[in-house]
Amino acid sequence: MTLSIGELGRRTDTKVETIRYYERIGLLAAPARTAGNYRAYGEAELNRLSFIRRARDLGFSIEQVRDLLALSDRRDQSCATVDELTRAHLAEVERKITDLEALRRELSALLSQCRQGTVSECLIIEALGPDRRT
Repeated sequence: MTLSIGELGRRTDTKVETIRYYERIGLLAAPARTAGNYRAYGEAELNRLSFIRRARDLGFSIEQVRDLLALSDRRDQSCATVDELTRAHLAEVERKITDLEALRRELSALLSQCRQGTVSECLIIEALGPDRRT
């Protein structure tokens, strides 16, 4: 199987520019080239890019993806490092959820103060403005 960069992008739902970026930063190896000097990808690149996309969709950073790829290349070792990396990422996701829930409460509180008047009387606008207590 030989895929063009466009076909690889379609199969993995990845933009061509993103594929080139992953090549530049070393997440994807430079592909073989056709006689016409076009990039030629195979099943290994398709699988690797699918892995990268799934990890990125789960919110792993580029560096975390790089670490996961390195670990996935050493299939005979313990998965303790993978578990540790995933556990740390989950903790970060949970922290973000906590922050977002606090943000939701704050925005809801602002909205509950709305009196449906004019902008000049808007408590939301007032709350967003500079502190007038100085």
